[in-house]
Amino acid sequence: MNVPFCIWQVLVHQFTMVYFSLQEHDIETPHGVLHVTMRGVPKGNRPVILTYHDIGLNHKSCFNTLFNYEDMQEITQHFAVVHVDAPGQQEGAPPFPSGYRYPTMDELAEMLPSVMTQLKVNSVIGIGVGAGAYILTRFALNNPTLVEGLVLINIDPCAEGWIDWAASKLSGWTSNLVDIVMAHHFSTDELTENQELIQTYRLHIAQDINQDNLALFCGSYQYRRDLEIERPIVGLNEDTVNTLTCPALLVVGDTSPAVEAVVECNSRLNPTKTTLLKMADCGGLPQVVQPGKLAEAFKYFVQGMGYSNLFLQRLKTILTCTKHTLIRES
Repeated sequence: MNVPFCIWQVLVHQFTMVYFSLQEHDIETPHGVLHVTMRGVPKGNRPVILTYHDIGLNHKSCFNTLFNYEDMQEITQHFAVVHVDAPGQQEGAPPFPSGYRYPTMDELAEMLPSVMTQLKVNSVIGIGVGAGAYILTRFALNNPTLVEGLVLINIDPCAEGWIDWAASKLSGWTSNLVDIVMAHHFSTDELTENQELIQTYRLHIAQDINQDNLALFCGSYQYRRDLEIERPIVGLNEDTVNTLTCPALLVVGDTSPAVEAVVECNSRLNPTKTTLLKMADCGGLPQVVQPGKLAEAFKYFVQGMGYSNLFLQRLKTILTCTKHTLIRES
């Protein structure tokens, strides 16, 4: 089958955007340096997609599968993307000096306005997983005008730490840091059934992430505060309650260890602005296991925020191009 030249142009442009427009930055903030990776440049008044990963991961191991997926690349043609690595979690990160105090979760959220200022970003659509979802939610609560929407995967709004819970589930295991982080990401069934995925992430967590730095990030997440968000009630507290004001898509796999926490978070948010997506046949890493379904959900989410015309224009271009090609061939 002959592919019309103009469609080849679209595909080549997509390839070029993905592979040749990555810029890495080390950005000074009030609480230390953040390593970020930016793809593309902010486009007019559109928000930038900003991601934040979970413990035991970095932006590549957490989000590459999703952002390399074809349907997601179609979306990101219209938005610049900023991937944030938590301090000391990026590839090749050096160990922190002795006595270094790792930022609290609140302080990690307070670092993000500096990133936006440095990169000349006016607003964001956040995609966060686990600890990253907590950080982005805290950021949105503190800076509602900077956040247009949030996709929160495996969000836990509560203060109680997961370490004791995870350790209690690890009977018969050697409860080292890697085991505990694995239990944070995966259910007991997933740990025993999906061996290829489990082995990949176990090796990544153990070998690719500086273990001392990882322990500090885990400790910060362990001692997080409750988000103290509350569902607004019309006529009672909608003007005073502490809650997200932007649209939010909550995502969790149906066998994820985070199901209860995500359902709890959903119960605390404004139901008119919040959607809960429980993904079937999916465990603790929906962005890795079901990237197609998540990309589709994200597209609908962005369209619901008022950006549907971007996708319609792209479809119109391809259809027009195909029509002209068919006319020439006939």
